[in-house]
Amino acid sequence: MVEFSLILPPEPDERWQLAKQLGVTSAVVHPLEIGDNKTQWSYDDLNGLTNWYEDAGLSVDVIEGSVPISDTVRLGKEGRDEDIEVFKQFLRDCGEVGIPVVAYDWMAGVRWARTEAHLESRGGSYVTGFDNEKAQGGTQEIDATHEDLWEALEYFLNEVIPVAEEAGVKLALHPDDPPREELRGVPRIATSVENYQRVLDLNDSPHNGITFCQGNFAAMGADIPAAIEKFGERIHFVHFRDIEGDSEQFVETWHDDGPSDMLAAMRAYEEHVGADVPMRPDHVPTTVREDNSNPGYHTDGRLFAVGYMRGLRESVRAE
Repeated sequence: MVEFSLILPPEPDERWQLAKQLGVTSAVVHPLEIGDNKTQWSYDDLNGLTNWYEDAGLSVDVIEGSVPISDTVRLGKEGRDEDIEVFKQFLRDCGEVGIPVVAYDWMAGVRWARTEAHLESRGGSYVTGFDNEKAQGGTQEIDATHEDLWEALEYFLNEVIPVAEEAGVKLALHPDDPPREELRGVPRIATSVENYQRVLDLNDSPHNGITFCQGNFAAMGADIPAAIEKFGERIHFVHFRDIEGDSEQFVETWHDDGPSDMLAAMRAYEEHVGADVPMRPDHVPTTVREDNSNPGYHTDGRLFAVGYMRGLRESVRAE
């Protein structure tokens, strides 16, 4: 079964209170970035963060975004062992302060890619989109193959999973976004249901799991409920969203206005994932009250999405 979460800032503002007014007490926090995707958060930072949230009646259930995994690690380059040690300590610190899930990605060079941020949607709202033909500028010079990325991921998992098990922290690999075999000349591997099964087979620990970003699985052409059932308790975190299109070209949609059967998806989560898996709305539209300075991550669309998600879940539980 799922537990609704929201991305909340590391310091209190009105969004902390809004979350509780919606009945959401589970927080997803993005760490600050310095340099090569490393986090500046120490044990003391994480401990202070979780204490602050707990005092406000909230819990930090997921750290995601730019967690301390460098492209040196993703590409299997010289120096990766030193960087992996940084991540191991990060896992120990998360476990020590009671953060149960760390979501990470394996996108080297080019990270999350969008080519439009002001596409008009329902009622004049704005959504983001991707068009691969428009995304070809700025080709990356990265000397790596798909198998290099697979080898690097297997090495990484075999190094860090024992630490994650000891710390009581679950890892959740986010799909490549968009889930293409390559983007601007850079190979990608978290791109299909079959590849995700290979990821899980690399290390069979229950701590080696998935961020089930529903929009990306839709872009893969996956049968969403079937994929949720297939991966089941290896799904440690959910991004609830939908798109119109595929990995070649797509636009984000309102949560109730896309092609996926969202009720069937919610039913699959309730039936097949583990207990209290955090689920947050993702890539929400920008409404007329908002300036679109942070496309996909303003507040109004999240408020709508949580209400919609709650209605879906109540429908499933009433069945």
